[in-house]
Amino acid sequence: MPENEMLSSVVKEPRLVVKKFLARPQHEGLGAMVRRSIGRFELRYFDPFLVLDEFSVTAPAGFPDHPHRGFETVTYMLQGAVTHEDFEGHKGTIKAGDLQWMTAGRGIVHSEMPAEQGTQKGLQLWINLSSKHKMIEPRYQEMSSKDVAEASKDGIKVRVIAGEALGVKSPVYTRTPTMYLDFTLKPGAHLQQPIPKSWNSFVYVLEGEGTFGGKKSSAPVSAHHLLLLGSGGDGLEAWNKSGSKPLRFILVGGEPLGEPLVQFGPFVMNTQEEIDQAVEDFENCVNGFEKAKHWRSEAAIRLDF
Repeated sequence: MPENEMLSSVVKEPRLVVKKFLARPQHEGLGAMVRRSIGRFELRYFDPFLVLDEFSVTAPAGFPDHPHRGFETVTYMLQGAVTHEDFEGHKGTIKAGDLQWMTAGRGIVHSEMPAEQGTQKGLQLWINLSSKHKMIEPRYQEMSSKDVAEASKDGIKVRVIAGEALGVKSPVYTRTPTMYLDFTLKPGAHLQQPIPKSWNSFVYVLEGEGTFGGKKSSAPVSAHHLLLLGSGGDGLEAWNKSGSKPLRFILVGGEPLGEPLVQFGPFVMNTQEEIDQAVEDFENCVNGFEKAKHWRSEAAIRLDF
């Protein structure tokens, strides 16, 4: 798509909402609660997106030591803080508004545990990697809240996690081309946000109620709903028609990979043979998992997991 077309703020053909799901709470990890909207039985995969979780965790619950291979995880904190550590010695705390974009590649074993008292809340998105990138070396892109690109215009505020909106760009590099935008609309605000025509895209509502799609859109949609947007249109139109409450939602889009998908829990590859190899590599601590043999997170040692 030509750059000047993508940068245009005028949406001529709004994408319509083709499916709507309410993400209901379920248990995950060690005592954590998640609202899973992608990666559940109604929507196993929305190419290139594998999972979207809105998580809520209170110590000592959390996500103790576990592996990944073949995809990326994007953690975006909404409230509180989570401590992350992995078997390479990488460790840090992701606080409210902070972002961690982790490329698991050939293999990571890590833990994600509450860093504070009270309830920690955030979003975690899993993005598939193409076959040529599945076995690359792991890497991190991390950004504190103050460094996340922001813009405001006509009652609209956006935090640009990935991609571009309202004339500002994120520095995050996305191997699978991706946009990830956190919008807040004041009452009465109207948004038009371009989306590349070939990409899949969705909205997830965090707070308030909003109307999405064309002018003939149905009733407002409330928090914890996932909206799949239809293909072919050139962008999203959204309105906050409430009289007093702000509307907050994320808009996420990505270029479909169009490749075979085989998933076994935290391993995502293209064939069953590659999955079998991933399990064997992890169990034998080889081919990217060598350091898993003698590693336990500080949280696991402290809590005796």
